[in-house]
Amino acid sequence: MSALLDGVYEGVMTYGELARHGDFGLGTFNDLDGEMVALDGCFYQLLADGSARRADPAQQTPFAAVVFFRPETTRRLRAPASQSEILSLLDEIAPSRNLFYAIRLDGRFKSVTTRTVPRQVKPYKPFTEIARTQPTFHFNDCTGSIVGLRSPEFAQGISVAGCHLHFITEDRSGGGHVLEFISSDVTLTVDHYSAMHLELSETAAFLDADLHKVDQDAVMKAVEG
Repeated sequence: MSALLDGVYEGVMTYGELARHGDFGLGTFNDLDGEMVALDGCFYQLLADGSARRADPAQQTPFAAVVFFRPETTRRLRAPASQSEILSLLDEIAPSRNLFYAIRLDGRFKSVTTRTVPRQVKPYKPFTEIARTQPTFHFNDCTGSIVGLRSPEFAQGISVAGCHLHFITEDRSGGGHVLEFISSDVTLTVDHYSAMHLELSETAAFLDADLHKVDQDAVMKAVEG
């Protein structure tokens, strides 16, 4: 993530290779060409027009975080709940701030507000500038899945500290990076992870990137919403 903030929008990891490391997660594509969501072993590209399509295994990514999702805790949430209410419940289910957690919400949502980054062309604009102009979309009274990862504060820059959420509709036709949601009737499943496998790019852009920004927390919150 630190590299993305410094304008490194190209990686060499293919989605075919990434599938060897997990079946659930999120990320992006080279040139920041939309958002990625992975669930049930399928990888989807969430495009800047709000639509979704299956990712090609040959496509590459500059950033992705995936796990093999094996839920340990399941809660049925039949009453409407806001994003903040569900994240507060998650704090009870997953109390340690020093572990990684995978979060999945499946069911009906009253509303989901998303944004998706459009494909960039060289010379690349700074991520902070791109974030200010990203298109947003509103999915109302819909069914679908929210895929999320909660990372510890010490992982900021490698991943996104706190909760990072992506949404995809049940028919896999649309979605994006979650800004806000209200659930109607959903099932929450959670798993925890205490190990990390990290692969870094060796492209010239990555090797020359400034990954030590002092205001990284503030910048990350600004671009992630």
